Amino acid sequence: MNPAPHTPLLDRIRIPADLKNFSADQLKQVAAELRAETVHAVSQTGGHLGASLGVVELTVAIHAVFDTPRDKLIWDVGHQAYPHKILTGRRDRIHTLRQPGGLSGFTRRSESEYDPFGAAHSSTSISAGLGMAVARDLLRPGGKRNEQSVISVIGDGSMSAGMAYEAMNNAGAMRSRLIVVLNDNDMSIAPPVGAMSAYLSRLISSRPFLSLREVMAKVARRFPAPLERVARRADEFARGMLTGGTLFEEMGFYYVGPIDGHNLDHLLPLLRNLRDADTGPPVLLHVVTQKGKGYPPAEAAPDKYHAVSKFNVVTGAQNKAPPGPPTYTATFAKALIAEAEQDERIVAVTAAMPSGTGLDAFGKRFPRRTFDVGIAEQHAVTFAAGLATEGIKPFVAIYSTFLQRAYDQVVHDVALQKLPVRFAMDRAGLVGADGATHAGAFDIAYLGCIPDMVLMAPSDEAELAHMVATAAAFDDGPIAFRFPRGEGFGLEPVPARGTPVEIGRGRVLREGSAVALLSYGTRLRECLAAAEELAALGLSCTVADARFAKPLDTALVDQLARHHEVMVTLEEGSVCGFGALVMQHLAMGGAFDSGLKFRPMCLPDAFLDHDTPKAQYETAGLSARAIVAQVLAAMGPGAAAAAPARA
Repeated sequence: MNPAPHTPLLDRIRIPADLKNFSADQLKQVAAELRAETVHAVSQTGGHLGASLGVVELTVAIHAVFDTPRDKLIWDVGHQAYPHKILTGRRDRIHTLRQPGGLSGFTRRSESEYDPFGAAHSSTSISAGLGMAVARDLLRPGGKRNEQSVISVIGDGSMSAGMAYEAMNNAGAMRSRLIVVLNDNDMSIAPPVGAMSAYLSRLISSRPFLSLREVMAKVARRFPAPLERVARRADEFARGMLTGGTLFEEMGFYYVGPIDGHNLDHLLPLLRNLRDADTGPPVLLHVVTQKGKGYPPAEAAPDKYHAVSKFNVVTGAQNKAPPGPPTYTATFAKALIAEAEQDERIVAVTAAMPSGTGLDAFGKRFPRRTFDVGIAEQHAVTFAAGLATEGIKPFVAIYSTFLQRAYDQVVHDVALQKLPVRFAMDRAGLVGADGATHAGAFDIAYLGCIPDMVLMAPSDEAELAHMVATAAAFDDGPIAFRFPRGEGFGLEPVPARGTPVEIGRGRVLREGSAVALLSYGTRLRECLAAAEELAALGLSCTVADARFAKPLDTALVDQLARHHEVMVTLEEGSVCGFGALVMQHLAMGGAFDSGLKFRPMCLPDAFLDHDTPKAQYETAGLSARAIVAQVLAAMGPGAAAAAPARA
C-alpha cells in the first residue's frame, strides 16, 4: 500500500474559492500537496499521470485568480484535469478514478458544475470556449467583458490539430474576450524562459500596456496608408522580438509569454492582469511546463508515465499483469512489419498515436516509411489518399473512435475516388476504463454505408494477421479492418506472416440444424460457448465467422437462413451495423416470408460508462449467457423442452 501524503493545507480546501484565503507562499505549498495527492491517487487507480503533474501550479493559479465555476475553465484534453478534480469538490472520490461507478478519467459536464465542457478527444477547447464567450456577450449586451472570463487550456499536442487553428482564426476575427492558455510541455515552440521573459509578459499583459497599444493602434489608423503599414510592422517587430508570438498575433490574438508554468510568482500576477483586462482581442498565454513535474520517475520517462497502471509511489514500479497472449495491437504491428519486409511500397500513417497503434515498432524497423502527422486525423487520411494515388500502399492506423474525426475525408478523398487506402482501426468495441468517449462503437455503421468499402473483422489474433495480409494484397479500393484493445485469446499460433483470405468469404466452425449464430469479430468465442450451452439443452447449433461485413458473404447468409429456425448475428458495434446489413439482404431476398426468426445482437443504443471490459459486455448483453437467452426467447415458451424434437 502507498501511504497517503500529509496535506494540511489541501485538507482545508473544499471548493476553489477557498484558495483565495491563501497567500502566494501558501499556494506554493498547496501545489506541492496537490502534486503528492495526485501521485497517490493515480498510484491506486492507474490513469493519465504525466500531463496532470505538469499542470499542478497552473491549476492552482487559475482557480486562485478566477471565480470558477462562474468563470468557465475548459481543459483540453481532460486527462490533464486530475488536479482540477481534486480542487473542485471531488477529492473524496478521486480514488475511484476510472473505476466502475467512479469518476471519469476526463472532464464531464454531468459530473461537476466545474466541468463546463466534456473533453476526452483533443483540440475542442478553443471552439467551445469561443462559443461560451459569444453566448456571454449575447446574454450581457453592454456589460463589461471581464464580468465573466472564459479560459481554455490546450496542450501543445492538441495544437497540432487543424480544429484549434480554425477556432483561433474565428476568435481573432470576432474579437470576443477569450483567454487561451497554451500548455507547452515539451518546449516545442518556446525558447528558454526565465525572469526577463516573465517580467515582459507581466508588463505587456497589464491594463496600461493593453490600453496604450489600443490607443496607438487607433492613432496609426489615422496615418496615411504607407505610414500606417510602417507603424503596424514596427509594432509586430517589437512584439516578435519580445515574445516570439507572431503566428498567434497574425491570427488576431494578443500573445503573452512564454513563461514558466511552474512558477506561481510569475503566474499569479499575470493571470490577474488578464482577468482584469476588459479591452483588446482574445489572448493567448503561452506557458512552458514539464510532463511529470515533481515526481522523479515521471520526469525521467514522461512517455512511460503518460498513462500508467497502478504503481509503487516510492520506486515508481508499475504493477504489470502476468505475461499473457500477445495483444491485438502487437499482433497487428508484427504482421504489418512482415508485409513491409516483402513490399517496399507499404508505409504506415498514424495521428499522434504511434505506441497506441503499435506503429512505434514499425517505425523502429522502417523509420522512413512511418509517418506520425500529429493530432490531425483529417490530414492523415487525405495524406494517405495522396500516397495511394502514386502507387504507395498506406496503412492508416487510427483508433476507431478517432477515425470519426476524419469521416468526410474517408468518404470524399478516399472512397469516392476508390483509392486503395488501408484503415487499421484499433480499440474497436468497448475499451474498459476509458469509457464511452474512446469506445469504438460506430465504425461498422459509419463505414458500412460507404460504397465500395471493404470491411473485415478478425475473430482472434491469428485471423488479424491474415487480414493484414489481405489488406496488403488488395488494390481495388479502400479496405478497413477493426480489432479490439487488449490481449488475444492465445488459442491459435499466430503465423509469422498472414495469408490473404478470399474477399467476402466467411467460414463455418460448427455445424448444426436448429440455430445459426453468425459472428462478426471477436464475439466468436462467446458464440461457441453459447452453442455448447444450447447443445446441452438439446438445441443443435451452427456457428459461423462472417469475417466480412462488406462485401457480405451472401451465399453463407442464405444457407444459414434456409436451414435454421433461428438466426442470430453478433457484433461489437452499434445499431445499424453488421446486423443491419445482414437484415437488409435477408429482407430483400424474402427470407423472413418463410418464417425465419432473426435477431441482431449488437451494442445497446446508449453510451456505456467506464467499467471492466467483461462487465461492459455483460451490460451490453453480448455474453454467451445473453446469446442463449436471446435464442430461447426467439423460439418462444417451452423452447428448451421441445429442443430434442427440433434437433
